[in-house]
Amino acid sequence: MIRSMYSGVSGMKINQTKMDVIANNISNVSTTAFKSSRVRFEDLFSYTMAGAQAPTDVGRGGINPKQVGQGANISAVDTIFDEGSLQPTGRDLDFAIEGNGFFLVSEDADCQIIRYTRDGAFYKDYDGNLVTAGGLRVVGFGVNSPTGEIYTTDMNEINDANGTPVLTTIRIPDVIDVGGVELRLQSFTVDTLGLISAVYDDGQIYYFGRVALANFANPGGLSKLGNNTYAATNNSGMPQIGNPGQAGLGIIRQSNLEMSNVDLANEFTEMIITSRAYQANSRIITTSDEMLHDLVNLKR
Repeated sequence: MIRSMYSGVSGMKINQTKMDVIANNISNVSTTAFKSSRVRFEDLFSYTMAGAQAPTDVGRGGINPKQVGQGANISAVDTIFDEGSLQPTGRDLDFAIEGNGFFLVSEDADCQIIRYTRDGAFYKDYDGNLVTAGGLRVVGFGVNSPTGEIYTTDMNEINDANGTPVLTTIRIPDVIDVGGVELRLQSFTVDTLGLISAVYDDGQIYYFGRVALANFANPGGLSKLGNNTYAATNNSGMPQIGNPGQAGLGIIRQSNLEMSNVDLANEFTEMIITSRAYQANSRIITTSDEMLHDLVNLKR
């Protein structure tokens, strides 16, 4: 009877954790590029009342083991990286990844501390840096310019994964100096392969690099850092960085955002099941208590 109480307690604890995960999923149903989670359970070790016995030579058959379970435990909290639907926004600085991969964002200008995200709602700061809502700089492949400019009129001067990859933060300034003449930005685009091109008031097309993407052997091993970002871990593997549309990486859709992949119908169904499982486990405790009460009152 005491074992049944502890089994009931373990069931209540794991279902409370599952409800926490469900609540987090539902609360992020409108979060850009959010990936839902699920909880998986496993049984605990079993108390063995009698071991198994093999058949004997005198004709007696084999006997199965007699075991009583000790409750349940959480085996995993998985992140489901299924792709969310793409939503057109009409905004130039909104990017979505169609397929595998993550954007790279950096906490510093030298790209030493990298995070990864599927949230492509970016902004430009006053200096033209492409940043996230939290100020993290978007990382890509820079321009291979011997004179140090951040732009080029020849897209072949952009380093990428096919040559020598040079990761740098992406910058699209409103004003550039070309031969001592200040030119103002008119428009810019990012194509499906991540190439950033801009038109200034001289009518010339200038290239400012290429947005990089990263993929992992085990995306489920990534660690959530908040702000829609992830960090690589020992079990995610090293990031495989390359151009969009190459080496299994997805393509970029400008003026689109990836929606959350939370399925509300599934979450509400799991909520009902979890609630009933919690009630059933609490009933185990009250029933066991009633049995103990009857046992104590056998002698009056």
